[in-house]
Amino acid sequence: MINIPCVILSGGASRRMGEDKSLLPFKGFDTLIEYQYSKLSKLFSTVYISSKTDKFNFKANILIDQTQAIYSPMIALKSILSQIKSEQVFIVTVDVPFLQKETIYTLIENSINTEITIAKDNKHSHNLCGIYSKSLLNLINSFLDEDMHKINSLLKSAKNHKEILFQDEQQFININTRDDYNKYIL
Repeated sequence: MINIPCVILSGGASRRMGEDKSLLPFKGFDTLIEYQYSKLSKLFSTVYISSKTDKFNFKANILIDQTQAIYSPMIALKSILSQIKSEQVFIVTVDVPFLQKETIYTLIENSINTEITIAKDNKHSHNLCGIYSKSLLNLINSFLDEDMHKINSLLKSAKNHKEILFQDEQQFININTRDDYNKYIL
């Protein structure tokens, strides 16, 4: 089992889906979030869900994001890193259910002595799929003081970060829209 905690981000507005995508049925599970939680609990000794509320119908470790009015991954990171005792945390979004365990292991192996280690493929960097260090809290706070919420800004300003290239870009497919969902619920 992986000893650093895993946090599944599930506090977004799901605007493109038109309803809370984390609560849609997925691959034999009542919800997409339950699928992700079950899948990642087989790899990580501790898995949390970051959300604005405890909206889930199964037993899970929930980290409540106290900032209800603003949907921002930067605010979610601040909340997570403030609440987690570990020096590092693996972050992944609820809408990336095809991420492979080998990818997770590779990211963790490459995260030594870095503040951020994220996945990328030949087309995109996946800023919310990777390892984040608690040492980022001061930098995150300074960005939020300036009302800056882009994770790219955090990447550029971190003391050291890595982007690990993965050839299988299909594992990073996001289920963001009703069309995406209908295509991948098989």
